[in-house]
Amino acid sequence: MHAPSTTDIFLFGGFRLDRRSGVLFRRDERGAPLAMGSRALDILRVLVGRPGEVVSRAEIMAAVWPGTVVEDSNLNVQIAALRRVLDEGRRERSYIQTIPGRGYRFTAPVTRVAAGGRANIVLPISGVPPLPDKPSLAVMPFQNMSGDPEQEYFADGMVEEIITALSRIRWLFVIARNSSFTYKEQAIDVKQVGRELGVRYVLEGAVRKAGGRVRITAQLIDALSGTHLWADHFDGSLEDVFDLQDTVASRVAGVIEPALQAAETARSADRPTNDLSAYDLYLRAYEMYFSSAQQIPAALCLLERAIEHDPRYGPALAWAAVCCLRLEADGSSTDPEADSRKSVDFAKRALQVAGDDPGTLANAALALGYFGEDIGSIMALVDRALALNPSFARGWYIRAILLLFAGEFDRAIESAEASLRLSPRGRFGQVFNVIGASLLFSRRFDEALPKLLLAIQDDPSFPTPYRYLAACYAYMGRLDEAREVVDRLRPITSVVVSGADCFRNPEHREFYLSGLRVAASEAG
Repeated sequence: MHAPSTTDIFLFGGFRLDRRSGVLFRRDERGAPLAMGSRALDILRVLVGRPGEVVSRAEIMAAVWPGTVVEDSNLNVQIAALRRVLDEGRRERSYIQTIPGRGYRFTAPVTRVAAGGRANIVLPISGVPPLPDKPSLAVMPFQNMSGDPEQEYFADGMVEEIITALSRIRWLFVIARNSSFTYKEQAIDVKQVGRELGVRYVLEGAVRKAGGRVRITAQLIDALSGTHLWADHFDGSLEDVFDLQDTVASRVAGVIEPALQAAETARSADRPTNDLSAYDLYLRAYEMYFSSAQQIPAALCLLERAIEHDPRYGPALAWAAVCCLRLEADGSSTDPEADSRKSVDFAKRALQVAGDDPGTLANAALALGYFGEDIGSIMALVDRALALNPSFARGWYIRAILLLFAGEFDRAIESAEASLRLSPRGRFGQVFNVIGASLLFSRRFDEALPKLLLAIQDDPSFPTPYRYLAACYAYMGRLDEAREVVDRLRPITSVVVSGADCFRNPEHREFYLSGLRVAASEAG
């Protein structure tokens, strides 16, 4: 039998066990103690003191009922009572695993906190937590580079806000603060952290304060390879530190999301094609969609294969809806009516399984909004997605598109600019195209031109900004340039004057189509 631990507090899952007082608490806002018999608590002390180990029934009974002969059924009753409390609401396996013929194993990661001392993490089963089945991230304590210990609170608060913001990304597994902060004031080996916490990615950072200004730096690292995936810095005023923390946390979450998507896509591409799961197919399609408009038919094929693997795979259904929309809107569809129906069908199926996934909600809303669903109801879906993840850059982009359709051009520009602030280098959509179109409809032609040119530069295979640009030149009386734009458009698509039913206001539809027709007639 192991010697008793001198540890005072055990932290695991959503619980805190105070060894000295013999009380188990929930680790939530209330921190309420849980009613539990003394024998069950004694058994819990034994198990959490040896996480990951197989503890025999005889060892447990000797520790809990010393010098007393008791029936085996007593232990069974107490283990069952423990499981009722610890596993309530859990979908995963029990914290207490039965090892037939041998005893029990406590499977949760445990953090031990000695009286007056620092926390130190104890690892579950074989010392290495398995990687989750989705991208996983730990945010390390940020270094306080200010030379002022009083600013430690600010650095810690910054990390807390970033963890909260990242936790809203539904497809991302984020380690809780109380685990990542066990590394505070330690020299960090990223690969070791990845192994010990069971995560693929690690976010490090530092806070430097000087006068009334603060600079926050952050870098995202692949914990398996040690490769740096992304780095950036953020500057601001300390006049309102809490607003600054919120702003930086949202921006970090916004720029990390596409960086993680790109890293996951690259990792998936290395796997054998014949072993691809629905998730692999989805990632490959995601990469294709953003590589070029000409890749969208191939992306749709991959997504349809992913849906065959899992007909209830919400992200694949929603992106398939977007691909069908693009085929119709770009003029590259071989059967526009069929693709329109498919898009709406995929989107409605996606909403049935979307739950609280912001990406699925927003992409499905985009497809339904394009094909004429009530714009108010569709906007509510996007607003819900942004409530779930305010740092969702693509969500703000889709909100901008829907506002463009609704004729609310100033608000469309505001939402598009919000997406750019969150992810200035992220590939989540044609933001400049939306801004340029909103300026065009607002008759601000001189301002629209550079935005539409940037949109074309971003993806020369995307037809829509050519159409807006041609109409813009036509309204400015620059007909030679309008004709040149149409000439550049024709090798991309045979449809120069596309439909405009997505614009809810008939006057807006006619304004756009009239300018485009003039440009097309000049080109002959």
